[in-house]
Amino acid sequence: MTMWVFGYGSLLWNPGFDVAESQLARLPGFHRSFCMRSIHHRGTEENPGLVLALDAADAAACNGVALAVHDHEQDTVLAYLRERELVSSAYLETVQQVQLRDGRQVSALTYIVDPHHVQYCGGLPLEEQAQIIAHAVGGRGPNTEYLYNTAAHLGELGIRDHELDWLTERVREILA
Repeated sequence: MTMWVFGYGSLLWNPGFDVAESQLARLPGFHRSFCMRSIHHRGTEENPGLVLALDAADAAACNGVALAVHDHEQDTVLAYLRERELVSSAYLETVQQVQLRDGRQVSALTYIVDPHHVQYCGGLPLEEQAQIIAHAVGGRGPNTEYLYNTAAHLGELGIRDHELDWLTERVREILA
């Protein structure tokens, strides 16, 4: 059985594994938002950045990409994703039903935010998000790089995310 992974943030532009198939996909019940403080990859404990996470919301749906894993690499990819995504236990590893653009519905490994975790910060005003993203830097680089890459790749895929578009413009203004 094919292992699918739902990507909505950095997995769009840096999956970290060889993708067997990629399909635009929609995940109901969640929305993409900068609702997790990053103390490792895009910030530090002293100056946390923000990273995207899937936050549950009844009427929401998140457009992203479903990435199929080569059968012979499933164990390796799962170990890699767990090391990458579960570094601070702020994400929960789940399996969600996603609708592929070609009409198929598949079960996809999906990392969602734990709203009870100390790094969860859902509901921050967009201006506060922009100020944090503009100045934070972590082990994988500037928080701005994460924002810009994600927004650019969503655009290339034809996925509109008005909050990310606004944040991209605002962060560029802050840094100008």
